[in-house]
Amino acid sequence: MLLAGCTGARPEPSPTTTSSSPATPSASFVFATPAAPANLDPALTRDVESTRVTRQVMEGLVTADPNTGEPRPSLAQSWTTSADGRTWTFALRPGVLFHDGTAFTAAAVCANFQRWYTMPVSLRSDRASLGFQNVFGAYSDQPDQSLYRGCSTQGTTRVTLTLNDQFPTLLKALSAPAFAIASPASLTSKRADQLTERRGDRFVSGFGQHPVGTGPYRFVSWRGNDVVLASFDRYWGERGQIASLTFRTIREPLQRLAALRAGTVDGFDGVTREAFAPLAQAGDQIVQRDPYSVAYLGINQDFGPLSDPKVRQAIAYAIDKPTLVKNYFVDGTEIANQFVPPRLAVTSDTVQRYDTDVARAKQLLSASSYRGQAIPFAYPRTVALPYLQAPEKVYAEVARQLTAVGLNIKPVPIAWADGYADSVVTGSGYGLHLLGLTGTYRDPDNFLGPLFGAPSPEFGYRNAQVFSKIDRARTLPDGADRTAAYRNIADQISSDLPAVPLAFPVSALALSPRVSSYPVSSTYDEVFNAVRLG
Repeated sequence: MLLAGCTGARPEPSPTTTSSSPATPSASFVFATPAAPANLDPALTRDVESTRVTRQVMEGLVTADPNTGEPRPSLAQSWTTSADGRTWTFALRPGVLFHDGTAFTAAAVCANFQRWYTMPVSLRSDRASLGFQNVFGAYSDQPDQSLYRGCSTQGTTRVTLTLNDQFPTLLKALSAPAFAIASPASLTSKRADQLTERRGDRFVSGFGQHPVGTGPYRFVSWRGNDVVLASFDRYWGERGQIASLTFRTIREPLQRLAALRAGTVDGFDGVTREAFAPLAQAGDQIVQRDPYSVAYLGINQDFGPLSDPKVRQAIAYAIDKPTLVKNYFVDGTEIANQFVPPRLAVTSDTVQRYDTDVARAKQLLSASSYRGQAIPFAYPRTVALPYLQAPEKVYAEVARQLTAVGLNIKPVPIAWADGYADSVVTGSGYGLHLLGLTGTYRDPDNFLGPLFGAPSPEFGYRNAQVFSKIDRARTLPDGADRTAAYRNIADQISSDLPAVPLAFPVSALALSPRVSSYPVSSTYDEVFNAVRLG
């Protein structure tokens, strides 16, 4: 059976649908992923492969409806907000246990918020990429700049969050994996804020290698290429059919396909263009996600000639986006001229467009301060990402296009597993780089805040007016004023060119015939207790 098309074309199953699954899970399931997790502490990472695992183990106060993206109950059964929008009170689900046997309570919720608010400086990213900072703006050492004010308890099953300003999309933001509630006892015993244990080229905490939450699966092990989880026998909700769940890293796209064919995996993510055709021809199940990522070419304005707007404009006009999308992305991918996906309905019709114009690119470069300096261009190797399924091929084509207009490009290949993303977002001397962003909840701020909401070494971008506009837009209620604000921001970013948006990619996964239903989500909120096996 071939399941083609995006999620909007067919209903998605609800993770809480009871169906006819057995009371006690018994099946084993292996899912192949294109990259290994970086850190299993969701408070410290935005990496899709990390949060794919932590979504199974940990839960937030709210989750998101898979079709609409609107908040719905999870660990909180209901909530109310004050008239001024600054106080949110949550009624918690009673009788819930963490995997270590401790009780989920209001005090546990506040302990997590206190941890996020007081995050040590040593753990914070060099750009505003951590979930707490993206949503609340600042930490306890800058209380006047933080949206967060405090957390208080009313008994064991009632908790109140207080804000310093209104934030209408708070509930949507709390559905992001960064706000999953961890066992406070485990955070302490596993020294969550001390990155003392080495995993590959990264340092993580004990908690980052062994998360403990309330989710349908408990952590078992992380060895080599496999992360193994097991159904939690005291889970408060539906446990589904899968008793043992393994996420297996298989970096090469055709090796993932071969593993599915051999029956050693039950599904895999990161279906590339080259794997799509043989899957479709064989009648395999292919499930596509609605585009909710953006791929971009980052431009570091702190790198010599790239501070010149004419050079950045020449780069933008040199890129042939239609060729990139046609040759290196899955069908259905849309060309991007701004950074917020169209489904959020804030697309501006007045952004500065940079349709391919080689002659204009050459003229701009000739009139600029550029004098042939080598421009280091970083790109990831040995990985298929949600927003870049074939990054090495995309790099080769973009580099060819830039060279054709007179730029001197120096390739800087970096294996994804060697910390590529960390390297480029901290501005490690590269002029250009390929990267992208996958949304974790459905709101424009989920894209513009992390990318352009604060000074960033990734782009060397320091437009205080844009930062202020983003801060204001996020506080506005849904409506014409908010839409106009985000369109204005898009116009200014397109003029400044801190990066060139390339595409809103479709991502796809393949499944074995034993899978009858999979809870596909554009934000990757795909919890495997909702998988149905035939």
